Amino acid sequence: MTGFDAAAAIRAKRLHDRAAELDAADGLAALRDRFLLPEGVVYLDGNSLGALPAAVPDAVEDAVRRQWGTDLIRSWNDNDWWDAPTRIGDTVGRLVGAAKGQVVCGDSTSVQLYNALTGAARLRPGRTLLLTDPDHFPTDQYIADAVARTLGLTVRRVPVRELPGVLAADGPDVAVAAYGPVDYRTGELYDMAALTDAVHAAGAVVLWDLCHAAGAVPVELDAIGADFAVGCGYKYLSGGPGAPAFVYVAARHQDAFDHAITGWHGHAEPFGMHGTYTPAPGISRARIGTPPLLSMLALEAALTAFDGVDMKALRAKSTSLTGFFLDCADTLLDGLGFTVATPRDPERRGSQVSLRHEHAYPMVQALIARGYIGDMRAPDILRFGFNALYVTHADVAGLAAELLRITEEREYADGRFAARSTVT
Repeated sequence: MTGFDAAAAIRAKRLHDRAAELDAADGLAALRDRFLLPEGVVYLDGNSLGALPAAVPDAVEDAVRRQWGTDLIRSWNDNDWWDAPTRIGDTVGRLVGAAKGQVVCGDSTSVQLYNALTGAARLRPGRTLLLTDPDHFPTDQYIADAVARTLGLTVRRVPVRELPGVLAADGPDVAVAAYGPVDYRTGELYDMAALTDAVHAAGAVVLWDLCHAAGAVPVELDAIGADFAVGCGYKYLSGGPGAPAFVYVAARHQDAFDHAITGWHGHAEPFGMHGTYTPAPGISRARIGTPPLLSMLALEAALTAFDGVDMKALRAKSTSLTGFFLDCADTLLDGLGFTVATPRDPERRGSQVSLRHEHAYPMVQALIARGYIGDMRAPDILRFGFNALYVTHADVAGLAAELLRITEEREYADGRFAARSTVT
């Protein structure tokens, strides 16, 4: 506790002791062993790139040396490469509340968004409005604009809180609403069921971006009557950098799903080599081209980290971690220029906590230098993701203590922490 005054040291010690008690009672503590976490690092950026699951290196080694190196093209049959998109899709489906045959994995998040949003809008011909969140992740907004240009729609950016009112007023004109259940900057969690109901009451369809929800919060796509959803594989699912994304198409929409990019893997007879496209039945029509198999198999291995995990129990630990960090911030950081950007109500936050501070960027860099890896989002947000599979309450208490240290000692003011890297 060097550099702390006596009162701060006492407060930090009490938080450390409380963290030890919470971790001792953690029924999910053993899940941490399913990850290869580097020594001397507390990883709190799993909402951008998940930590490495222990099952992945051997799976990738096997995929490269045996499946590719020895079995070669025979692996499409002998190692079931062909069915990987639907097989892995069903595994993801179990984590997002989707029955079999409604999720397929492959291609990037951007491609999946473009395809799904186009198919969603085409279900409502004659309607002219595409609604999306002005605070949505930038790619989602760019894709919405691109789909609108293609289909001759008008994009209206409507904040989540105003969405029910706009739907009530202009519902007959709305084709599709494209939103995320978790705000990527603040971690605020929205009521997916209520918003889905509001969209349906207007006669429109909804597309959910689950990038900051899948694997972190319980998602019940079938139960809430969702139409479409897209999510990435590299955040809370820990599938690795650039891991393939997934798309959910509710069974009731699959026969009419008319997406923008059609490829031979989605054809009814892919090896018939026909010159015209006939969509495959079911969710397979959402397949496009040859998927990135090495990344697909890495993601499949990564998903074994969720084997036997109750998502409700995972959610309970997540809210414990985020709530504890809020307590730590209140106890140690009060009066130091921080404000909390994340809702305090546990029902209204995802698995991250964001703080605002005018020196957010150098503070995050100073934390990283001390072994606490988070990230920042412009202009002033320090963002910390708490993956309940491997983050502990002791990690959280340590983060708060280090943040107090670098703030009180103005360590963040060191010029080396001001230099902007390409990735923030």
